[in-house]
Amino acid sequence: MDITSNIHSQHISRQFNQELEELKTHLMAMGGLVEKQVQDAVAALLESDSELGRRVVDNDRAVNDMQIKIDEESTQVLARRQPTASDLRLVLAVIRAASDLERIGDEASKIARNAIELIDANNGNRGFVEVRMISEHVRRMVRDALTSFARLDTELAIKLVHEDEEVDNEYRTAMRSLMTFMMEDARSISPILSLMWILRALERIGDHANNLAEYVVYLVKGLDIRHTSPDDLDEQAITRKG
Repeated sequence: MDITSNIHSQHISRQFNQELEELKTHLMAMGGLVEKQVQDAVAALLESDSELGRRVVDNDRAVNDMQIKIDEESTQVLARRQPTASDLRLVLAVIRAASDLERIGDEASKIARNAIELIDANNGNRGFVEVRMISEHVRRMVRDALTSFARLDTELAIKLVHEDEEVDNEYRTAMRSLMTFMMEDARSISPILSLMWILRALERIGDHANNLAEYVVYLVKGLDIRHTSPDDLDEQAITRKG
């Protein structure tokens, strides 16, 4: 996906334009890989595919390498071009977004490692309903966060900020359900703990998707909403055109 906006379209230096476009392109490529990592990690668990889980763990290095490349390119743009205003916000937003994408990749790797342990132990599929529900929600959040970044869509970004609260509620409900399982059957403690780690990783992925959405607001409006409660957001001011 390409970011399409007139905000960063005209510069005296054609090379500067190209450098900014490459930053956007590389970030979207990293996002695509990370999104697939999350999808494959969950699929490894739900489909009892330990080989797929191992591929997710192995691919984490590729995610890390992409973050390093984006950081290096961003540093070079800052040093050579000394961007100001919206261009500076773009570079800073890309750096922050790459960091969150790398962390999503880490969480996907954690899911895959726990999935492999559960598959190898052949501990059944208790708790998979909760994992499936939350994973579908956070995967959609990651996809929508990347779309909002690509389109500079503040309305979609604000929607994601509210969705993160929904994921938190789903996570708490799932954890209570799994706690009940453990109290009913002490033999389930070990596999349930692994599932709890998976659910925790999914909840954290939702948090990072929320961060990506907040960077979109920062990029487009110059507003830092990272520590603002969703109930306190002036959404009309954020999404107003012009």
